[in-house]
Amino acid sequence: MRTVLMVAEKPSLAQSIAKILSKGNCTSRKGLNGACSVHEYAGSFQGQGARFKMTSVCGHVMSLDFIGKYNNWDKVDPAELFSKAPTEKKEANPKLNMVKFLQVEGRGCDYVVLWLDCDKEGENICFEVLDAIQPVMNQASDRERTVYRAKFSSITDTDIWNAMNCLGEPNRNEALSVDARQELDLRIGCAFTRFQTKYFQGKYGNLDSSLISFGPCQTPTLGFCVERHDKIQSFKPETYWVLQAKVFRGKDGPLTLDWNRVRVFDRDVGQMFVNMAKTSREAQVESVSKKEKAKQRPQALNTVEMLRVASSSLGMGPQHTMQIAERLYTQGYISYPRTETTHYPENFDLKGALKQQTSNPMWAEEVKALLSTGLNRPRKGADVGDHPPITPMRSASEGELGSDGWRLYDYITRHFIATVSQDCKYLQTTIEFSIGPEAFSCSGKTLISAGYTAVMPWQGIPLEEAMPVCERGDSFTVDEIKLVEKQTCPPDFLTEAELITLMEKHGIGTDASIPVHINNICQRNYVTVENGRKLKPTNLGIVLVHGYYKTDAELVLPTIRSAVEKQLNLISLGKANFQQVLQHTLDIFKRKFHYFVDSIPSMDELMEVSFSPIAASGKPLSRCGKCRRFMKYIQAKPSRLHCSHCDETYSLPQNGAIKLYKELRCPLDEFELVLWTSGPRGKSYPLCPYCFSNPPFRDMKKGMGCNECTHPSCQHSLNSLGIGQCVECDGGVLVLDPTSGPKWKMACNKCNVVVHFFEHAHRVQVAQESCDACEASLVAVDFNKTRTPLPAGETQHTGCVFCDPVFQDLVELKHATMRYRGGGARRGGRGRGRGRRGNLRKPKDKMAALAAYFV
Repeated sequence: MRTVLMVAEKPSLAQSIAKILSKGNCTSRKGLNGACSVHEYAGSFQGQGARFKMTSVCGHVMSLDFIGKYNNWDKVDPAELFSKAPTEKKEANPKLNMVKFLQVEGRGCDYVVLWLDCDKEGENICFEVLDAIQPVMNQASDRERTVYRAKFSSITDTDIWNAMNCLGEPNRNEALSVDARQELDLRIGCAFTRFQTKYFQGKYGNLDSSLISFGPCQTPTLGFCVERHDKIQSFKPETYWVLQAKVFRGKDGPLTLDWNRVRVFDRDVGQMFVNMAKTSREAQVESVSKKEKAKQRPQALNTVEMLRVASSSLGMGPQHTMQIAERLYTQGYISYPRTETTHYPENFDLKGALKQQTSNPMWAEEVKALLSTGLNRPRKGADVGDHPPITPMRSASEGELGSDGWRLYDYITRHFIATVSQDCKYLQTTIEFSIGPEAFSCSGKTLISAGYTAVMPWQGIPLEEAMPVCERGDSFTVDEIKLVEKQTCPPDFLTEAELITLMEKHGIGTDASIPVHINNICQRNYVTVENGRKLKPTNLGIVLVHGYYKTDAELVLPTIRSAVEKQLNLISLGKANFQQVLQHTLDIFKRKFHYFVDSIPSMDELMEVSFSPIAASGKPLSRCGKCRRFMKYIQAKPSRLHCSHCDETYSLPQNGAIKLYKELRCPLDEFELVLWTSGPRGKSYPLCPYCFSNPPFRDMKKGMGCNECTHPSCQHSLNSLGIGQCVECDGGVLVLDPTSGPKWKMACNKCNVVVHFFEHAHRVQVAQESCDACEASLVAVDFNKTRTPLPAGETQHTGCVFCDPVFQDLVELKHATMRYRGGGARRGGRGRGRGRRGNLRKPKDKMAALAAYFV
């Protein structure tokens, strides 16, 4: 019996597809990486009996990066990144061991069916999966086909079975276009980002951004926001005057008329028209015109329109919207949410999709009416050949989807129903008036049939727009007529919806990457999101864009990136050579980079107006080991120490608080130690500012504190304070925090595990001896007489934290609370062994004891 391995993009997607294809008769087990499951069942493939294994990846298997030595910012000239620096594919998430997992599952398979998302990124992941699997698959004869590609747009029984019965091949050209984009963004982005980050952070202390990044798409995106900001700043309001007239007839409500001259910019002229109009106390009806009009139903929904509406109407950012849409898709509620198409193919089952909604009380009445009277063919839109428009695939309730999920699903469903509904029809009535020699008018709408606005009521015709019944020659009494002073207004800051429109118009990014670029400029502190999801540029964002305009405007204008996107699209269509496009684009940006470096002083002139020199920033904190003068602590991102006398800047760990550590000095370089802490419920450790950036020993890397330093005798090092191997992560050591008393704790120097112990003890010290059972260092504890938990009132005891029965109830495992977003507990494998610091070995039979301690 042949074996068929099928691979989807996400675990939830694999489960849904396996359930459909096996008709619910599959067995499931966890894969070796713990993140992906494998669903197995028996069936037939290509007319033969087969054993199917359905599993998944978790997005990209591999990511592109420079080889090791080119990731050192201090030793590599950024200009080398354009051509000299070799790149390599690395596992996107090494902890998942995805390549090994795929090889284990793919070993001995005869066929592979790729169920990756059906877009260019999905095609790229197809070949990442094949690179891992093909070397371990069974070898086929020369003519036998072993690789298949499933094309689908929704997780429904019909669509999945159709895909299985019409298998194609993965598209190498589309995958290459993604490879090209990745390499261009990596080389161009890293070169500019490294240069300007080091240059500006070494000169200014209050930039308040940890990375001064540049991106071929990100920077033009920021440019649109700053362009609008500049228009607001340069806008000069102009005063104008308008004649405002109110008339009424009988008991009808008053009508406010529009002046046919619209406005004048001279007050005296406006006053003259008021005086002329005031000669008459009646407004004569000169004409009444009625015209039936239609408000067109919307075109079918694509990604960009969904993002626009979610931002402007639902108050949801593009990145968040796409995350929700992806979840709705993988759960089978909507079709694939990444599409540029706004036209349904002729064979699309509109009626079937609509019938799914007949039981939903939110719109059941409108759906049943449509099914009984007949669907209206959706408006013709653009068919770019990717996926059908975003469509609801089954009914749902708010309870199933949660708040934001329901709001997005509700809009998608109403939009779909609207596309197959009738247009909204209304009667537009316009009444022309004369008051003396001046002409005025008013218009209003009267609803004839609601059409699609029955399900999209926010687009309906308001009742208050209905006009009074009148005809030519009728008279209305003038209630008031006056001259009103007004001013022209500047435009407002760009909204996310407007920015998305501009990005689509100028070809910046794709429907999948637009949310990423917008999110990036927010995270980099280049713009802030204000009320109404308006994007207000920060000082840093403004100065960067103005600097690019001053040095090389093409770095920020959308023209070059738009041209590059067209070339990338030609690669995907097989009309352009991958290597030629890559080389040509890199040559252009390499020349631009060199010109940018030479022109940086002109950009610097703008920076120094808005930001303080690094020497004038921060507060004195700790002494420099070279000149013995105080270095200043600069708290703004990225936090760092600067010695103005030596003109040196030293990196610090981020996302925490820094303070002086007892005026103690590093024995290697005489720099005063500082203490980093992530908060009262987090971790803390001392570090030497110089060693942190310049590792003193070969086995140390940049960014290590004293809790990872292998100095053989320093009282603050790992050798003096390390206790044992971390209970959850590989390679981490639990290190005593000597500053934590009286609520003593030890913390892992790799992950966020914190072990609390010996509360209210006077003193906790790491002894030289080690435990005979597990080789962890013994700990000597001195308790308060009145609060000692030791038996018989003893106050001192030395023992193993993990094995000593006296310490058994005094140890509690927790996870550090981190300050940064997305931090907090990440629980790994439980029950790791511990060993002597510097020579850690896992114990043979400690699992039961560990489970008893750490629950």
